[in-house]
Amino acid sequence: MKKEDIQALALLLSVPKKIAIIPHRSPDGDAMGSTLALYHFLLKLNHEPIVIAPNEFPDFLAWLPGSENVLIFEKDKENTTKILQESELIFTLDFNALHRTGEMEHVLNKLQTTFVMIDHHQSPDDFAQFTYSDTSFGSTCEMIYNFIAQLDKKQFIDKTIATCIYTGILTDSGSFRFPKTTGTTHRIIADLIDLGAENTEIPTLLFDNNSYDRLQLLGRALQNMKVFPEFKTTYTSLSQKELDTFHYVKGDTEGIVNYGLTIKGINFAAIFIEHRDENIIKISFRSQGDFDVNQFARNHFNGGGHINAAGGKSSLSLEATISKFEQLITQIKI
Repeated sequence: MKKEDIQALALLLSVPKKIAIIPHRSPDGDAMGSTLALYHFLLKLNHEPIVIAPNEFPDFLAWLPGSENVLIFEKDKENTTKILQESELIFTLDFNALHRTGEMEHVLNKLQTTFVMIDHHQSPDDFAQFTYSDTSFGSTCEMIYNFIAQLDKKQFIDKTIATCIYTGILTDSGSFRFPKTTGTTHRIIADLIDLGAENTEIPTLLFDNNSYDRLQLLGRALQNMKVFPEFKTTYTSLSQKELDTFHYVKGDTEGIVNYGLTIKGINFAAIFIEHRDENIIKISFRSQGDFDVNQFARNHFNGGGHINAAGGKSSLSLEATISKFEQLITQIKI
């Protein structure tokens, strides 16, 4: 972040304020880790922070310290709207366009409040008065660590804050396997462990806490997988009927798309998930190497993200969406 912005924010944060902290819709580990880390940090500075998530977050993140205090916009629009309107400062974390908050966008667009964006995705919008946007970071949580350090407040990072930051870095780095995991990332992780983050317990809580139904759903997704070795591509799909059969709850499909990249010779993987309640097909894309799934998602599926990890959506049927995808992979170089 620019030095003058840090100085201005330090001045703003020198006096206790009502502060709203917002992750993107359907928040993942990085979104929840960064918002809760900032929440606990601001509490230590004697502010009145409140995390307002656009919708429910996955159950496998419910152990994060402070998650029980997170308000859900879609469950209590009247109260959360009032809180947003009364906020003196609003932090938006792990997203850079207000439409990523779903229905909350209509409320946020009308506010005259000062916004602070902290995010690592490409092509940020200009809604925030203070923008800390850097695509070289592998996670927003790593940026939160740097943000606290730039404020010269690292002494306030305790076990609770370290745990939240560690969680976001771990999940968004693919357990430290993705290309943007640097030596600096590992040095930050070492610092977080020294501060009390349980580096053996956190992965267990995140990844070894499956329900029987979730594993059955994973099995069905793997059964549905199609492989196109000539195009170095694979995809899988889950219909609404299959989600219902295995009693799907939010978070159950997290990470399934990554299995495609474990196949030898595959550089591009996708998953298509039917959600009839929203009348859309939700899509996740992953790649390795130089193939830019962010641009692919933006060009063809109303989405975006990172070079190697992105999301999208389709208003076509599941079958028509998959057919479109199969045609596209024959026309691009992967």
